[in-house]
Amino acid sequence: MTDLQAISDRLEIEALRGEFSDALMMRDYARLASLFTAEGVVRIPHIDQEAGSREEIRAGVERLQRLWAYFVQTTHPGMIRLDGDTASGRAYISELAHSRDGRSHLNHSVYHDRYERTPNGWKFTERVYEVRYVDTTPLTGSAPQLAGQGGQPRAAVTSGGPGGSKK
Repeated sequence: MTDLQAISDRLEIEALRGEFSDALMMRDYARLASLFTAEGVVRIPHIDQEAGSREEIRAGVERLQRLWAYFVQTTHPGMIRLDGDTASGRAYISELAHSRDGRSHLNHSVYHDRYERTPNGWKFTERVYEVRYVDTTPLTGSAPQLAGQGGQPRAAVTSGGPGGSKK
């Protein structure tokens, strides 16, 4: 493998991990499931959950996400060990969530991953979620709301760059 190929593989795997968090936060469960091989597995040992196919992954994450009024997950770079068309790695996760029943949840976790190069790019073959720290102290913040919009989130503020307009 050339050095350029290794760099490319690492960038693609890091993008895959970011895509997972984006799909989760945007509640795009079909996209999230598509990031796995057909036989991909997600394991969450601390709540005794496992999903062993794209269909099970989609249904499982959708079921868990329905519990949250809001949920934020950020992925932080970890390590990647390449081995030809397979790889393993870790991604570090921070999560903040507020459940529909009023409970709060802040945690820092690790995904222990296995990846496979496919004709459609790198995919997860396994993600094992290990919580390293959890805090259930009530959160004092909330998701921003527009007045009179019945819980609809505020529109994002964007900038057109230097001298650009803000929406």
